[in-house]
Amino acid sequence: MSNELYADGIGEITVTGTIVRIDLMSLSATERDASNNPKPVFRQRIVMPVDAFANAVDLMQKALGGLVEAGAVRRVSDLPGSPKAEIIQPSGTSNASPNFN
Repeated sequence: MSNELYADGIGEITVTGTIVRIDLMSLSATERDASNNPKPVFRQRIVMPVDAFANAVDLMQKALGGLVEAGAVRRVSDLPGSPKAEIIQPSGTSNASPNFN
């Protein structure tokens, strides 16, 4: 059996020389910001060499392409009237979590 870690996203990516550090974050169930939204909190860090990071980015781009093609997510920039930013949303959903209303 292997350990699994859930993350709501990446908080920060730091490159120092040939090492890349990726800080995973998730939304706190107890801490709130001034607008009463859950605060993102650090959970764990992935540390890898820069070439492994580049390979991981390539693999994730291929996976994302498959998800877009399958209709599981959509590029907001593909919608009429949207800015050209590369924002990805699950198809048919908003950008808010139903767990944190």
